[in-house]
Amino acid sequence: MPTESLFSQSDQPIDPGKPPEPVGNIPLTITENSKLTAAYAPYRTYMEQQGKAENTIKAFTGDIRLLRRYFAERNENPSLGKITTEMLNEFLYWLCKERKYEKGKKQGEIIGCSAKSYARRVTSIKSFFGWLFETGVIVSNPAAEVVQRSARAPLPRILTDAEVERLKSTARDLLWSPRKPDARPYLLVTLLLQTGMKKSEVMNLALSDIDFSNPHEPVVTVRYDDPRYAHKERKLYLGPGFTPIYKQYIRKYQPKERLFECSPRNLEYVLSDLAEAAGVKRNHVSFEILRWTSAVRSYRFGMPPEALRLKMGLSPISWRETFDKIKRLASPGL
Repeated sequence: MPTESLFSQSDQPIDPGKPPEPVGNIPLTITENSKLTAAYAPYRTYMEQQGKAENTIKAFTGDIRLLRRYFAERNENPSLGKITTEMLNEFLYWLCKERKYEKGKKQGEIIGCSAKSYARRVTSIKSFFGWLFETGVIVSNPAAEVVQRSARAPLPRILTDAEVERLKSTARDLLWSPRKPDARPYLLVTLLLQTGMKKSEVMNLALSDIDFSNPHEPVVTVRYDDPRYAHKERKLYLGPGFTPIYKQYIRKYQPKERLFECSPRNLEYVLSDLAEAAGVKRNHVSFEILRWTSAVRSYRFGMPPEALRLKMGLSPISWRETFDKIKRLASPGL
């Protein structure tokens, strides 16, 4: 969407570097003729490789097991390649209107399905069959046409253009304060708006992860110690304006190994205090809000969707819903 860019010449977003090779290989024994039960373990491994939280993994695999239960109640056991969109829509209807308690006082009663649970289960189905399709196990994706009938989840909050400018202006004033100059707020806000990094990624940044071999184009490398999250590793450009801020920050705080040698809560206070000083609501400025703001700004500036996905460190499956939200947030009037 055309809109006036909030980035100055020095801090406009730049496409990230080449991503690592994709992960998520499956055993050769899984084919379109395999049954649902044969896909449980490799699908779980795939989600672990994608860095999904354990609760998410349990929920998604549980939903696929429910699909198997649905087929079992009908004395059916179709192979992966034989499952159709119609079958999946009938499964979702069963979840809402026909699924019954099997044990306890409510045995035989209809369980029903809340809007939130229904939405999650549609997401589980789309994730599972999207994975099978993208890895070549099935030749077509039956979940692609499944409609999410539940209400859309609320859009995440982002900063308005005016709020971003007030935040940056206030941080800049603190940077050059004659009484007590402090580069940390400006460094933190610049880093988050430029890269869209997660809080955990920011806290994990080592000094050695920032490359100033070209001071006009410093690069930060996002790393993960756990090999399961190797697909999230990426290089992001910071822009020439980052270098002088970084040098002033280093002179004052003198970190030894990590860029921010403090607790995550401490940096949250930095953001909330900065928000208050800038006249922005305190709960409108957080790591998550700045991450979404960064993504929307990059999209508005014209960063290609695939480059933006790599910048945010998201898998293709996770990117689908995220990109839809980014486009909606970038629309005029939002």
